[in-house]
Amino acid sequence: MTSFLSLGVPEPLAAVLASDGKTEAFPIQRDTLPDSLAGRDVLGRGRTGSGKTIAFALPLVARLAASRTSTRAGRPRGLVLAPTRELASQIAATVQPLADAAGLTVTTIFGGVSQKPQEQALRRGVDIVVACPGRLEDLKNQGVIDLGGVEVAVLDEADHMADLGFLPGVTRILAATPQTGQRLLFSATLDRGVDKLVQRFLHDAVSHSVDEASVPQGMMTHRVFLVPDGGAKTELVRHLASGHGRRILFTRTKHQAKRLAKQLTASGVPAVDLQGNLSQNARERNLAAFGADPAAGGVRVLVATDVAARGVHVDDVELVVHVDPPVEHKAYLHRSGRTARAGAEGVVVTVALDEQRRDVVDLLRSAKLKVPFESVAAGDATVSELVGEPAPHVKPAPAAPASSGSGRGASGGSSRGGSRAGRGAGGGSAGGRGGGGSQGGRGAGGSAGGRGSQGGRGSAGGAESSNRTQRSQNQRSGASPSDSPSGSDGEARRERANASRRSGGQQRAAGQRDGQKRSGGQHGGQGTATPQSGRTASGKPTIGATVGSARGQGSRRASYPGGR
Repeated sequence: MTSFLSLGVPEPLAAVLASDGKTEAFPIQRDTLPDSLAGRDVLGRGRTGSGKTIAFALPLVARLAASRTSTRAGRPRGLVLAPTRELASQIAATVQPLADAAGLTVTTIFGGVSQKPQEQALRRGVDIVVACPGRLEDLKNQGVIDLGGVEVAVLDEADHMADLGFLPGVTRILAATPQTGQRLLFSATLDRGVDKLVQRFLHDAVSHSVDEASVPQGMMTHRVFLVPDGGAKTELVRHLASGHGRRILFTRTKHQAKRLAKQLTASGVPAVDLQGNLSQNARERNLAAFGADPAAGGVRVLVATDVAARGVHVDDVELVVHVDPPVEHKAYLHRSGRTARAGAEGVVVTVALDEQRRDVVDLLRSAKLKVPFESVAAGDATVSELVGEPAPHVKPAPAAPASSGSGRGASGGSSRGGSRAGRGAGGGSAGGRGGGGSQGGRGAGGSAGGRGSQGGRGSAGGAESSNRTQRSQNQRSGASPSDSPSGSDGEARRERANASRRSGGQQRAAGQRDGQKRSGGQHGGQGTATPQSGRTASGKPTIGATVGSARGQGSRRASYPGGR
């Protein structure tokens, strides 16, 4: 057993780790810490989940605390570069308690969120910045951040930076840091240009290669389940997702991840997705739900694309399922690395159709793995033994109740004159084109409608007005559907509408007061629509005026200018 204190870690930092149950150094920490704490440049090669974050977080914090350089606005002293937002957030979460113990400040910088809070944090002055290359370079070019004071620069997951095409930006960023600063670079491989970064930016570096790039089989069990068709695959994936422990299901596309999470939730297995179309807030919310205790509202299943294959660390992920086998073996290794982390055990299952057999063989060969293929069905004993006792199914939340009236609106008035944009509701308070009026909404009698008590397109009795109402009126009167109120038939309808308006005149004053409060219709019965485009009988415009509750018969769909 190798303690952190014995490796030269300052006691306050070792105490922080001990409080979190970390007392014994992992191999990559044990090998690199003596050199990195001494200020040497270090190249660390280790698989995902091997403990690299603590391996560079400790020397980063320890050396900045020892240097005692003053903190300046927009000029950080420590920099960590990460390829994804999720990884940057998790690195910052690891660094933060160590920095707190040393009296240092930490902030994150990445895209997908507002730039303003990041600018404000930099203006206040921070010691350590954990950043993704894109947003950091934007802020550098805008003059918001100056990298000339960086004493320790860390590049994590350098090979993934290369995969994502970030190396040109990373090169420019590292070139903006002092050549005399300490550099720590961690990567699983040194291909795709990573070796050029090492040659250019690391000076007299000490190299430590703790693990092979492939995932060790001692802690991780790999299995391949063959299924004959898509239907059998769907059933198998649902069964694999149904156990009690946490599990991550990987799909190839963002659309598939979103759809599968919804399908699982609808079938009684609550799931959240993590994919590139989500906003940063949605990503953080879904990750928090996946990391939370299921008894406290957390979910056991995360459906993700490769965005989660790097940097997402959640304790006790017992199963990783490759719903879609990845194309490239490094993606397979990093996906699989979400389980069996920090010495734990885990199982990795690849679900493959018969037609994908050859591709999976090539994939596993490249990953230096030999895994037998098993032809299975969802109900087989081998699958049930792996899944264990299924978790109780959770009934999906019911859909929001529909409104009492027909159409798209909501029954019942709301602020600003009822429902502002809906298409109808019933019973006198209505949205939009509904009877019983709403603000801005073509309302009719009953309750005050948006642009006045008589805003065209209303319908008596609060039902949604439509061309069907017009057609029924025309059929009763013998008019053609193309008839307009300008003809004799229109004159008769206007006369009936005026009579209805006069019958409601006694309530107009009270309705106008209600309209000024923009409270909309709560009173409407089955009033009569009038074709005066939101004006009173005297021609003055009304807003939210109550027409009354006379049961007029002149409802129709008007199409006057201004009656919308």
